[in-house]
Amino acid sequence: MTRYIRHAAAFCTLLLLALLVNASRVQVLRARSYDTNPANRRTTIARYDQPRGDILVDGRPVTGSRDTGEQLRYERTYTDGLLYAPVTGFASQVYGTTLLEHTEDALLSGTDPMLTPFPLWNDLTRAQSPGGNVVTTLNRGAQQAAYEGLAGRKGAVAAVEPATGKILALVSAPSYDPAVLSGNSAATERSWARLNADPDKPMLNRAVRQTYPPGSTFKVVTMAAALDAGVVTDVDSTTDSPDPYTLPGTRTRLTNEGDGCADAPLRAAFEWSCNTVFAKLGVDVGRADMAATAEAFGFNETRLRIPFSVAPSTFDTTVDKAQLALSSIGQYNTRATPLQMAMVAAAVANGGQVREPCLVERTTTDDGDTVWTPSARPVRQAMHPSTAVRMRELMEDVVTEGTGANAAIPGAVVGGKTGTAQHGIGNAGTPYAWFVSWAQGERDLEPKVAVAVVVEDASAVRGEITGGGVAAPIARAVMEAVLNS
Repeated sequence: MTRYIRHAAAFCTLLLLALLVNASRVQVLRARSYDTNPANRRTTIARYDQPRGDILVDGRPVTGSRDTGEQLRYERTYTDGLLYAPVTGFASQVYGTTLLEHTEDALLSGTDPMLTPFPLWNDLTRAQSPGGNVVTTLNRGAQQAAYEGLAGRKGAVAAVEPATGKILALVSAPSYDPAVLSGNSAATERSWARLNADPDKPMLNRAVRQTYPPGSTFKVVTMAAALDAGVVTDVDSTTDSPDPYTLPGTRTRLTNEGDGCADAPLRAAFEWSCNTVFAKLGVDVGRADMAATAEAFGFNETRLRIPFSVAPSTFDTTVDKAQLALSSIGQYNTRATPLQMAMVAAAVANGGQVREPCLVERTTTDDGDTVWTPSARPVRQAMHPSTAVRMRELMEDVVTEGTGANAAIPGAVVGGKTGTAQHGIGNAGTPYAWFVSWAQGERDLEPKVAVAVVVEDASAVRGEITGGGVAAPIARAVMEAVLNS
């Protein structure tokens, strides 16, 4: 009898061990697959069971969380959602996350292991840390000035600090309120359908995800390439630049919007944006040097993140001479985001160095302890320092004597470049108005801000002055906000 009891006890022990092994397999080895199984709602419920961390501008949150009392308890809220949507993106219980809400999702939702000193313990107990906060580099005044300047127009503004690459403003218009996508009601579905059907594409981040022909603002790159290559040694000497200029190998004649561009010195041609002079200059520089300089500024870079991805700005490296002439004045296949053109202006202001842009100053726990700060970003030398000095002088002339007078700020040194980009079939579309600039206050040791503005629905009597008339005042307001902050 005792033998049967021992056998039964051994068998029960084996069953118990098997049960423990299986429980360990389910709870440890298979936990990840169960967590990610769409049929498991526990993860989703837990995700929204506590307030989400915040995104901060100038130390103040522009996001929040609202207790709905429902199963998915907390919904995302936004302060000045229209103003900051190109930065925050949205966090939706139905449609997921975008922009900073997406790239910083683990930290904001509290699932990032860096938020707790004992991540293994959290894994075992299934506990979740409070959501952390994202501190941005934005300047609230600059962001507001850019948004108000674009009011009623399609376009975008990007502003950076030249010495560090910190993004001070990132605005896209028209915009939208991310809060309408936060919940999971029928109203959320209607808002999603309406925003996606809107022909003005309010959810498109034009500052970093839309590329435009940069028009005459690209002449900053062309002039830098010419000075670096030694093609130009005296910007005040008469050039051999016919008006009109026949594109090499074709019968197509390129003209200017105004008079006085025939054989114009490069200083005057830059001030008054002579297409014929710069188209020929690009051909004289050559495809290899033009492409090398453009890429040094950041064109053709496919891996730029701020931390969300940025659409690549492009300069075609396979062009013939006629195409090179058009590319050198920001036409043909040349395309740029407003952020890229702000980087171009920043390089001029920063002694020829391009600092990779960044939008996040640091991330913290919910009680303010720093979790992460960005590491030193690579620096590229886009042009020789002596070339940068000359380019600053030329851009200052554009504001003091040329087409960029509307960007002048009393007491500050301002450099700029206007541009008008043709587009559409037969260039029939309303030209895009561009302005790129930088500014240095009278008490500053170095330029404090570089700005790029593009307005899609602008028009003027003289195309090359469109950027000066429409986009330059917006850039001036953004620069003033930074200098006065």
